[in-house]
Parts: sequence; structure tokens; C-alpha cells
Amino acid sequence: MTVARLQRRLAEFAAARDWGQYHTPKNLAAALSVEAGELVEIFQWLTPEESARVMESPASAHRVEDEVADVLSYLLQFCEVLGIDALKALAAKIERNEKRFPSTGSGHSMK
Repeated sequence: MTVARLQRRLAEFAAARDWGQYHTPKNLAAALSVEAGELVEIFQWLTPEESARVMESPASAHRVEDEVADVLSYLLQFCEVLGIDALKALAAKIERNEKRFPSTGSGHSMK
């Protein structure tokens, strides 16, 4: 499954329900923020150790996967509406970060 195919499926799903009128950049950005908040909520009161084991429980793993899917869904729809190639944007950002934060070889290049 490609990103483009997923975006097409999401667009078709929304069009079949006449939701396109609501899929403005502002609304999609807000929905993305809400869904990201729901993902954060799962981890809110967990210790670092508990958060690392969240996928061990089928119930919590299912919740995490659902929220990740919601976040990705809204992000892809946002990119589709604005004509952003998400993979190209990510690759460009990684390149900028590699220049901005060069590796020191010690594994601790954040200063």
C-alpha cells in the first residue's frame, strides 16, 4: 500500500459521505491535533517503563494502533488538501536536520 493509494482511499471515503466540504486545512489540522492528543492520553500517566511495554497488552496495543491510524489519516488528508508530498517533505526535513545537528560520533549530538 502506497501513501498515494491511502490518500486516494481516504478521499474516496470522504467524498462518498460528502465530507469534503469539512476537510479544510484548518479543520484537518485541528482534527490532527485532537487525535494526537488522544494518542498522548494513552501514555499520560505511565512511567517510562510502562510506556515501553504498552504494546504487550492487546487492549492497549489496539488503542495505540487506532490512534496512530487516526493521526496518520488526518495528516494524509491534510497533505492531500494542500498538495504536500509527505514523504518528500520528510526527506527534506531529515536532510536539514542532518546538517543542523551533525553527528559527533559519540551518540550525543544534541547541544
